[in-house]
Amino acid sequence: MNTQLGRYKQSGFSLIELLVVIAIIGVLIALVLAGVQRVRASADRVECQNNLRQIGMALHGYHGTHSSLPPGHGKTDGSDPFPSLGWQARLLPFVERENEWKEIPAAYKAQPLPFFNPPHENISRVVGIYTCPADTRTTIPQEPRDFPVALTSFVGVEGKNQLTQDGVLFNGSKIRFASIIDGTSNTLMVAERPPSADMWFGWWYAGQGQQDDGSADMILGSNERVTFLGEFPDCPAISPGYGPGSIGNKCDTLHYWSLHPGGANFLFCDGSVHFLTYDAAPLMPALATRAGREVVALPD
Repeated sequence: MNTQLGRYKQSGFSLIELLVVIAIIGVLIALVLAGVQRVRASADRVECQNNLRQIGMALHGYHGTHSSLPPGHGKTDGSDPFPSLGWQARLLPFVERENEWKEIPAAYKAQPLPFFNPPHENISRVVGIYTCPADTRTTIPQEPRDFPVALTSFVGVEGKNQLTQDGVLFNGSKIRFASIIDGTSNTLMVAERPPSADMWFGWWYAGQGQQDDGSADMILGSNERVTFLGEFPDCPAISPGYGPGSIGNKCDTLHYWSLHPGGANFLFCDGSVHFLTYDAAPLMPALATRAGREVVALPD
């Protein structure tokens, strides 16, 4: 009986062996989780690219119908029947949201300011292709103040900044592809940029921006200027440009970036979508302008 007990003891795990097994299992779990995160990040990036491609087709459809791209932001000087309306709202008929578009004229007639719901119910409606799954804030309406709004992960490229208006989507713009001297394959149309930390900037339907011009809201320059000190008091007067960001940093509202590792997706005027790493930062001012006559080679 003692012999059998000894054999039983020898067949069990020692404490050291048990700890080794636990450590191996921990490593395997970490590797599996890392792999799942990489797959999820890759899927998010692909979905963002697909959304941008659909936006590109819609912008081309709008151009085909109206002979120009839509205004990046509706002027508020009385010249636009839809003041403060964003470019994404004007694309609704071209992204299979015709019913939502039909509501807009009646909503403006009832309330000229688009920040009241009702009648402007679109301000709180999430439109899937205007979002990126990497930023869950954009997938449901948010309440940055006292009413819900729908956010977007994408901004129209207005040029170097809100004052130069040398891009393709800026306040009151009506740019034709024929006027893009640098070439549609070398000119940005839409860029990734998550909404601001307080979610006060980054609305797709309508917005005021910095100077009632939509800047930093639904349109953004490659090196945007700070003209609304009340919102960005501690930020550089001129944004340093394309680079990594954080959803908790309000200053990152002022430059292109994304929640994807290493870079962001960009829609070009020819409808193509490219993922550009942050190493491409020096190219952004040239890519953001439509007629700078710069020679730009996209990185492989």
